[in-house]
Amino acid sequence: METIWREELSPFLAERESRRKVAVRELFIGTGGGIVGGVVGLIVLAGLGVPQFGFFALIGLGVLGGYLGGRKFTALRREVKVGLLNRLAEVSSMRYSLKPPVPARFDVFREHGLIPSSDRRSFEDHFIGERHGSVFELYEAKLEEKRHSDKRTYWVTVFRGLMIRIEFPRTVEGLTVITRDKGIFNAFEGWGRKTFGNKLKKVGLVDPKFENIFEVYSTDQVMSRYLLTPTFMERLIALENAVKGKKVRAAFDERQGGGELLIAVETGNLFEPGSLFKPLDDEGRVRTLLHEIEMVTGMLDLMVRPPELDEDVLADQSK
Repeated sequence: METIWREELSPFLAERESRRKVAVRELFIGTGGGIVGGVVGLIVLAGLGVPQFGFFALIGLGVLGGYLGGRKFTALRREVKVGLLNRLAEVSSMRYSLKPPVPARFDVFREHGLIPSSDRRSFEDHFIGERHGSVFELYEAKLEEKRHSDKRTYWVTVFRGLMIRIEFPRTVEGLTVITRDKGIFNAFEGWGRKTFGNKLKKVGLVDPKFENIFEVYSTDQVMSRYLLTPTFMERLIALENAVKGKKVRAAFDERQGGGELLIAVETGNLFEPGSLFKPLDDEGRVRTLLHEIEMVTGMLDLMVRPPELDEDVLADQSK
């Protein structure tokens, strides 16, 4: 970390510090100018007897001024984010892009019930790489649903987190879906689950600890028990803790010409470069990004490393 900070990241940020100051100044000037113009418009229109239009002018000019004044601010924020994440991903043997060219298996995630239905969706922060011989890719998704009340229409975020596709290193046949336990609603969940025209059947888990957390459905009971070892289930819970997420769910799917493991976990918004209202040349913002990347690579190691390596990891942790 110290070497890449000194040789690459610190110079990269320092070169953009003067532009940051200009961008922040123009953002304040644009927003302030828009608000002042809106206040003047409000006063004038109030004098003409139509203050309601003045209120809209105040809001509109404030937003317009912020947008016009903030273009450099927005562009620089994106440049800093992409520049930092490109370099940090490379250090972790990954490739990064701001948006996935195609959101991997998005429709399959939805079909298997790993993510909720949505009316509006956006994707960002795409990573691709390989761990222990298994190719993976992941990206962030924000899914929103349009809702209506008597007086207004509004958007509600129904999922924000990571979506992960891993070429699983063990044999996968059929489909096995791991969802969250829903208590008395589990029966309805089971009735509605079908794939390839065949209904999935519920799989009982050996360990009552996992039974209280997850519900599992599969087209192949024997295969599901082969895949859902106690070690794998422990890793799934550890994954959720590692990314400080919640409601992790997953599916083993054979359809893509080999075994795939699909994982969705709610994490909130990750991989942001920090505030541009503070000086750029701050090692703290880089450490935060690096921590999030290491969190992800550690999570991937957790899911695909051979079981025989677990003893080595535990031995290292005990030292």
